[in-house]
Amino acid sequence: MILSTGMVDLQVNGFSGIDFNVESISSEDMDTALYSMLRTGVTCCLPTFITASFEVLEKRFLALDAAISQSKLGPMMVPGYHLEGPFLNPGDGYAGCHPPQDMRAASIKFVEELESKLDRPILYVTVAPEQDDTIEFIEWAVSKGKIVGAGHTGMSYDVLQKAMAAGIHMTTHLGNGAPQMLPKLDNVILNQLAEDDLKASFIADGFHIPKNILKMFIRTKTIDQSILVTDAVTCTGAETGIYKVAGMEVELSEEGFVQVPGSKYLAGAALMMHNAVKNVVNWDIVSFEEAIQMACANPLALLMPAMKAHGISMDASVGELGEVEWDRDINPVKVRLGELEVNC
Repeated sequence: MILSTGMVDLQVNGFSGIDFNVESISSEDMDTALYSMLRTGVTCCLPTFITASFEVLEKRFLALDAAISQSKLGPMMVPGYHLEGPFLNPGDGYAGCHPPQDMRAASIKFVEELESKLDRPILYVTVAPEQDDTIEFIEWAVSKGKIVGAGHTGMSYDVLQKAMAAGIHMTTHLGNGAPQMLPKLDNVILNQLAEDDLKASFIADGFHIPKNILKMFIRTKTIDQSILVTDAVTCTGAETGIYKVAGMEVELSEEGFVQVPGSKYLAGAALMMHNAVKNVVNWDIVSFEEAIQMACANPLALLMPAMKAHGISMDASVGELGEVEWDRDINPVKVRLGELEVNC
């Protein structure tokens, strides 16, 4: 058997038939999703909200926050949230499955008002730095201790430099949220890949990034600067078929990818973190120890300063990360978190 700490997922929109982006979510729903995630070796996560109007996001945040507070596993596993939209580029290819009509300029007031009624904070915000007022927003968010990631962006190299000077230090799901056709060399993906001080998250499902390109991305970015995320949505861990994600219909195919029916765009993923670890090992990209670093130590190192800045104690709020027991085929067999012991 192989032991590791619990894994940390910085981007998860839903799990096991439960959508985190709805106003009707209950504490029982939350425990269903978190228990299923726990069985995959994830012991800490940031539920992630996609683009919507302020009014809709406020209702979704309040519902999820209450469900987490009233659940058994939520206070142990969820220190805060990831706001992936609406401060994104609404252009074709950049928006992906996010509704472009609800995208808007980055706003400090928007985030402050969203957070004002919540028990736990927004710890991570994804932005397109080229949009109006975003550089000022990055400076404010970083001053408040938040993680700011560039994503769904068509920023130029000059804008990237301004964003990094403002304090941005992360790329959200590098290689995705961009059109299929980009300039050969001077493009938003390569520019971010080349920045040594910019960390990057990757969706290692084989659909979002071909495995040979993922190998090149991770080796260029380096193990220390790379983080595995799932971008999991409602249908993760569920049967194939049609599901709702933030009010949109999506379809989980037999091959395992998630798509808006009739659209060319992926709509999140059906990836589980232990499979992301297994994939990058089996594809000869990294060793098991390096994969665990990208799924545990690296996201935790990014998350801890944000938690500290928001007055969140790891011990008090989410427990210790716990321990995962793996077999030789890279399958989790047992997870321990606090007094809980779960067979996978």
